[in-house]
Amino acid sequence: MVRKKPGRKIITFDWAIKTILRDKANFDVLEGFLTALFRRPITILELLESEGNRRDEVDKYNRVDLLAKIRGGIAKDDERVIVEVQYLPESAYLKRLAYGAAKTIVENLNLGESYDSVKKVYSVSLLYFDAVRDGDDYIYHGRTEFTGLHTRASVTLKESLIGDRVRIGETDIFPEYYLIPLERFTDEVRDDLDQWVYAFKNNEVPDEFTAPGIVALKEKLDYLKMDERERRGFDKHLDYTRSEWGMIDHARREGREEGREEERKRLVRALHTNGVAMEAIAVSVGLSKREIRRLLGEE
Repeated sequence: MVRKKPGRKIITFDWAIKTILRDKANFDVLEGFLTALFRRPITILELLESEGNRRDEVDKYNRVDLLAKIRGGIAKDDERVIVEVQYLPESAYLKRLAYGAAKTIVENLNLGESYDSVKKVYSVSLLYFDAVRDGDDYIYHGRTEFTGLHTRASVTLKESLIGDRVRIGETDIFPEYYLIPLERFTDEVRDDLDQWVYAFKNNEVPDEFTAPGIVALKEKLDYLKMDERERRGFDKHLDYTRSEWGMIDHARREGREEGREEERKRLVRALHTNGVAMEAIAVSVGLSKREIRRLLGEE
């Protein structure tokens, strides 16, 4: 276990995804993290545009993500990885992850292409809330596996059913999901991946960390190395993030104390007016998206 000394403070990873990591010169940061997570060398070929990573004037502070084209290890063809940072719990969150992976598969198969061209998709979620009830880990991996209905034994499918681009027994074509609830990490660093998780959780990189890419993380996400314009942008982002969390926490408290329909309507409208995402409003007041739209007069 690595003993840690105070390290260099870095900007939050969600802000890095919005800004710094979109520059090709900084791909080595994300490559280092994915290499540690997937346990094979990863190269980012390019970042792809999607609904989730389009930037506009109205920032989304609860969730930010990027979609990358990657290659590495045993993969014969390029693959896709969705990396997202999520601050607050969201109703139907896992369904949204499943939808995002499926949508990525569809959007990356061109008209007229055979199914052999379907891309492998990974979904990686850095979570600032607890996602499990009785887990004993801080990284959870989900994948599709075929087993005997009666024997429960794993089975190896015929290669002809999978296609030439994927090797049976080493990987498969179905999406894989990684949930990383950072608060479950105890700050005990045992390997390269733990160094990355520690950095994401604490926004800090101790000098003794040596995982591939971690030095790039420390240097390129160093708050003190930002120019004045970059610092103002980051500080504004951090202020808005804290403000949104505060509004949601306030709504939860008042929602528990005031259960009346009119009070809920007022809270919903206030959060909506302040630009809080529909998913976050639903979680904060304990209503479905349909009920939220009804209170807003959209149905």
